[in-house]
This record gives sequence, C-alpha cells and structure tokens, in this order.
Amino acid sequence: MTADDLETVQEFLDERPDGETVLEAVLAVDADSGTWTFDDVDLDSGTFGELVSCGIVTKVDDAYQVANPAVVESVLTGEELEEPTDDRKFAVDLDRFLNSVDVRALTALLGSLLVVAIARMTAFRSVFQHGYVVSPGNDPYYFRYWMRELMATASGPLDYQVLVDAPPGVSGVQPLSHATNWFLAELLGGGQGAAGTVAAWLPIAASIALGLAIYKMTVLLTRDVRVGVASVLVFAVTPINAVYTGLGFIDHQLHQYFWLGITLVTVTWLAVDLQRRLEGGLEPHTCVREHLQTPMTWIVALVFGLSIAAGIHAWGGSPLLLIPLAGYIGLRVSMDARAEVSPTLANLPLLIGLAIGSALSLALHHCWGWHAEFVATTPALVLGGAVTVVALSELWRRFDFHIGGLLAFEGIVAAGGLYAFKRLQPTNWAEAMARVDDLFFREGMTETISLFSTEYAVFFGPMYQLGMGFYVALIVLGWVIWRVYRQYEPGWLLVGTYTGYLLVLAGIQVRFAGQLAIPLAVLTGLGFVQLLSVVELARTPVPFQSSDVSTGDARDGEPVAADGGQALEPSIVLPDGRAIGYLLGVGLLVFGLSLIYVPGLTGDVTHGKAKIEAVSAIDDHAEVVNQTYPDNYVLSEWGDSRMYNHFVNGESRGYRYAQNNYQAFRTSSNPDSWYDRFNGRVGYVVVSEVDEEVSSESAQAQLLEQYGAGGSETDALAHYQAVFISDRVAAFAVVPGATLEVSGEPGTQVTVKKDVSASGKSFTYEREVAVRDNGRAIVTVPYIGNYSVDNRTATVTEEELMNGRAVVLEE
Repeated sequence: MTADDLETVQEFLDERPDGETVLEAVLAVDADSGTWTFDDVDLDSGTFGELVSCGIVTKVDDAYQVANPAVVESVLTGEELEEPTDDRKFAVDLDRFLNSVDVRALTALLGSLLVVAIARMTAFRSVFQHGYVVSPGNDPYYFRYWMRELMATASGPLDYQVLVDAPPGVSGVQPLSHATNWFLAELLGGGQGAAGTVAAWLPIAASIALGLAIYKMTVLLTRDVRVGVASVLVFAVTPINAVYTGLGFIDHQLHQYFWLGITLVTVTWLAVDLQRRLEGGLEPHTCVREHLQTPMTWIVALVFGLSIAAGIHAWGGSPLLLIPLAGYIGLRVSMDARAEVSPTLANLPLLIGLAIGSALSLALHHCWGWHAEFVATTPALVLGGAVTVVALSELWRRFDFHIGGLLAFEGIVAAGGLYAFKRLQPTNWAEAMARVDDLFFREGMTETISLFSTEYAVFFGPMYQLGMGFYVALIVLGWVIWRVYRQYEPGWLLVGTYTGYLLVLAGIQVRFAGQLAIPLAVLTGLGFVQLLSVVELARTPVPFQSSDVSTGDARDGEPVAADGGQALEPSIVLPDGRAIGYLLGVGLLVFGLSLIYVPGLTGDVTHGKAKIEAVSAIDDHAEVVNQTYPDNYVLSEWGDSRMYNHFVNGESRGYRYAQNNYQAFRTSSNPDSWYDRFNGRVGYVVVSEVDEEVSSESAQAQLLEQYGAGGSETDALAHYQAVFISDRVAAFAVVPGATLEVSGEPGTQVTVKKDVSASGKSFTYEREVAVRDNGRAIVTVPYIGNYSVDNRTATVTEEELMNGRAVVLEE
C-alpha cells in the first residue's frame, strides 16, 4: 500500500456523490468472484471506465478485479491499515505492476518492433561477407571514413576535443551524425571491430527506437493500441525507409529520421495533453494552467528542444524540416484562438523548447564550429517567427478578429522575415541558396527523381517507394484535414502539416519519401484498422467511434485500450476460424507489395559476392607488393568507389575522381594510353558488368571479357595485371610493366606468350610484335614469371615489373 493508493481512492470518493455506492458495489462483486466482467457489476460504462483509468480497478487477462481491496475498504470505513512487511509490499507492488501491463498490447508491440528489425536485415548475407562488414551503397563509407579518423585521433569516448577541433568534413555538414557514430564506437572499445559493429547495427537500433516513437505518437493521437501496432508494422515494411536504415547502412538518414521522430512525438504529447484536458469540460484557462503545472510538460519540452538542436546538426538539409514546424505553429495558434484558448500559454512549452534548441544549436556552432552559421541560426529564426505569430494570435483572440485575417497576416510575417534575412545576412542567404540548389537540383542519382516520376507511370512510384498503404494514407489525410478544420485537434494538425509538406518535397525528389514515411505510418495504420472494421474484422478505431464513448478522463501514462481508454474490452483480439484468413488477405492487400519491394530495393544497393571477392584479391595483392595509399587507389564505377577504397586503403572520403574519369576510361578503346594519364594516381581498376551493350574494342570488353589478354580485334594490354576475374567483375593492378627486348630478323613477327591464372580462371596472355629495322622487338608485359618468346624463354621478376625495367633476350 502506498500513499498514492489512498489518495486515489479518496479523490474518487470526494469527487463523486455516488462514490461510496460505486466502491461498495465493486468491492462486493470482487469479494464474491475474485475476477469478474463488466456485466457482473451494475455500473454505467463511464463510471466503470473512470475506475479503470484511475487504477482502482485493473484488468486481469479478460476479466477485472479491484487492485487493492484493503485500501478501498480502509478509505470507506476510515480505519487505518497495518503497514505491510517488506515481502508483502514487494508482492503487492509486483502484482500491481503485472496488472497494469497490457500483455496483449506489449506482445503485439514487441512483435511489430521485431518486424522492424527483420525487414532491415534482408541483406544479412550481403553485409557480412569474407570477414568484412559490407555496408550497402556508397555514402555509408563516407561516414565510416570519418568514424575511423575520429577514432584514430581520440583517446576514448570522453575525449570530446576531437569534435571541437574536427576537420570540415566532420563539422561542416553532418557533425552530430559523425559524433554519434564515433562516440558509440568508442563505447564499444574502439578499434575496427567496434567500428564495424556500429556500422552494421546502429541503423537497426535507431529504427527500433523510431518505431517506439511512432507507436507512442499514434497511441497518443488515437488512444488505440491496435492502430499503434499497425503503424509500426507499416513503418517496418515501408521500402524506402527500410533501405535507408537497413543493416549496415550507416548514413545521416538514420540520425535525421530518429530525431524527426522525437520532435514529432514530443510536440504530439504537448498538443494532446492539453487537448485531453479541454475535453474534460473544464474552462480553457484552468486546463492550460493544469497543463503548465504538470512536471512532465516541461520534461517533454526539454526533450523537444534537444531534438531540435540534434536534428539541425544531424545533416545538411536540416533547415528544411523546421519549415513544417514553423507552419504548424502558425496554424496551431490560429486553432487556439478559434477555440478561445490562450495561444501564449498553450504554446509556452513549445516556445521554451524552441528557445532551448536555438541556444544549443548556436552554442555548438560558435563553440565547436559545427555546421554553417545560417543552418545553426535557423531554429532561432523559427523561434522569432513563432513569438511573433503567438503575439498576433493573442491580439486576434482578445479583439475577436476573423481567423482568416490572422492566417493572411502570418503569411506576410513569414515573407517579411525571409526578406529581412536576405537583406541583413546576404552571405548566409547566398550559402542557404547554394545548399538549396545542391539539395534540389543535383542530377544523376536515383534519389533525385520525383516520387511521382513518369518513369513509374506516376501512380506506381509511391507504391514502389512507400507501399500500397500510401493511398490508404491519402484518404485518411483527407479526414485529418476535415477534422482539424472543424474541431480543436492540435495533434492531428501536426501530422497533417508534416505529411502535406513532406509530400510536396517527395514530389520534387524521392529522397524525402524516407521522412514522409514517418507521419504517413500513423495515417496508414489508422486507415488499415478502419479498413478491417469496415469488413467486420475489427472494432472501429477510436477516432472514428461515435462520441457517446467518453474519453475525457484518459491521461497519458494510464492504461489505453482499443476502445478509447475505457478498458471495457481487450485491447487486441485475434479473430477465430475463417476470419483469420480474411485478416491475412486484407493485410497482404496493404502490405503485400512492400514485402516484395523491401528485399528488391535493398538488393539494388548491396554489393554482391563477386565485388567483395575482388576487394579481397586487391587487398591481398597490395599487401604482397607492399603498396599503400595513394599507390593502391582503386578506380571503379563511382557508386562503388568508396566501398573498394574503404577496404583496400581506408580512403573513402570521396568519389570525385572516379566520377570524373571512370566512364571515359571504360568506354576508351585504348586502355594502355590511360596509364600515363593516371600518372601514379591509380593502383587498381575494377570493371563490372553493365546492362547496356558495349563495344568489343572498349576497355570494358577488353578487361571484363578478354581479361586484358587480347581478342580477335584487339591486342593484349601492357599495363593491366589481372588479380581477380569473374563473369561480372574483373579487377586489375595497374603496373608499369617490364619491357622485353627481343632480338630477331627485321620484318619478322615475334610471339610472346604466358599462361596466366587469376582467381581460379586460366587464360593465355599473348602478344605479337614486329622486329624493327635494328633487329629488336620491344614489348611491355604486365606479369611476372616465364614468357615463351617463339622458341626461347624470358623471365620477368617483380622488381623488373614494378619498376618498368628492361629484360633483354638475345638469340
């Protein structure tokens, strides 16, 4: 027994005229039956729901019981209870804890989070190959490079000075992402093993945490755990998000998605907590005062502020995600004014959180040099605009002006603020415009096309990237717009604002569909459960239920059931018999395409077995010939460049050289001419199979198909030594080559041959050269060992090959 138990029962008794009768009724049925159902007690649903919500009655499996009969009886009789022993106190506390946990909801949540993890591990075998942790794609190796560099500089996880004196590659664009990766790797002991563990598993851990945030946000909005679980499942199998946060995909996305989720769930909590209090029927001023007096309000505001500062320093385009927040605040204060709620007091926690985030963002910039100044200043700009519109809305509310005028005036304020920023900070404005240009007008990458690209017939692009649930979410978004237009729904306003804004961004570039997937999961989850209810496979989700179910007494942190907090029915119930088949059918209708697209999209960015075998062969060769960077730089298709160089030489910071040169090299008809152009810059080249038709004279064909040994229309190459060959990938060391000088009759042909074996494949390297007038034939060869020169033998050593020495062969 605790003082809180006594206080709860006493408050119930004091607040209700029939409180004594109600408590005696539940005590009587509890004494007779131990556990019982709602039908066993003569109470209306509202009263019973209040008993459950305040914890006097608890749910046990599918039945109910009084949580602590002795406490209830003590309050009714006025007698004091004996203080229980420590063992008894522990048993009571444990029993209360178990009774307070919704086992069905918890099991479903854990199951859905497991799906989040599994959906991101479809490429498990591709990530863990040949003892390597092979991150998919190209960009993750940029983050792995800086994680390695920071680890090499730092003395441990507490050596934050490496973040203060960090090079521009760390501090300039994604400082928090790099700092988080490094810190976690140091916590795991440092070294390449720890770095590989972070690279592999941090995306999974961040996705699970984001799934929890989505669940919490959804339950706050809907008061329906079924919708919460459905939303997590939708998020789990959203293709584009599953790819960008898949196993090994350590990039800025996992950080920005996580902090965006924290921002959304904290703002949702602040909005919903006030809304629930207003639904209780008290005066708005009283509700706002209670909201501000709750300690949790300020804890959530603090976390919100931290999420703003973290999000702004997580990636280069972070100011873009503050635009919908600014829009939400502008619409929110209008909603407050319409509902006769003080916009100043209602949004005070939000403003305090923004102030905290602004201060931290600027402090990290000025003290540690993180990010560009215009980026670090963005939260402060949003804060300034928020204070302005809050003051305007307060004025509008006091003078009872039309809300439409307030919205128009807010637009003028936003435009004026941007104009002032441009005039007063021209340098920062120019830098911001350059960043916008970089984000929106880059070409040549699949992520830069529109979500509604004609390449996918407009309609199929969203299905491919976001799943079939996208169109379910659009219908629910229409309901959200209607709802916020008619009622005081600040929580749904937040979801609608972010969804609409991110939908526009994704329409410009599909890369923003990953962020869109977060609020979209809430809408899709609600639509999915409603779809099940339409076909009579589930109860109607709470937001769509009729208003006769009172939910005004529900409070965050108390049991939330699928019927809106009344706990009159189990939170989650699976249908029986044939209905299970129907449930699976509807589930496949919504999720089926995603289950196909997730492995497909993931497979598009993973590196196959042949590429990693090429990595291993190149690494072994470089070790044998004692080559280090830059002598062992690997030239490949630019999308693979960082991966090859990460494992061979550790220099995976950029891919510009490959992007500027590889295509021209691949299509060249004279690969040997590139040896001089490389000028010692390239140690290895890798050619991979392409879908397009290639000329038989191109370097692509000469290396991948002919292994550099010549064909019917081309000669063998002088500077490319095969170290790995397969049907799809071939890797060659770029070598000076040894020059054979062979004597012979002028005008005759000399044939040079050598049997070569590389990665289990054997072929014959063969060159024919004419003897010059001076009686000498000169030919450069790329392999060590014995060469057959007509009826003679020439031997090339490694020292001669790697230094371009001449090997003279006389008659």
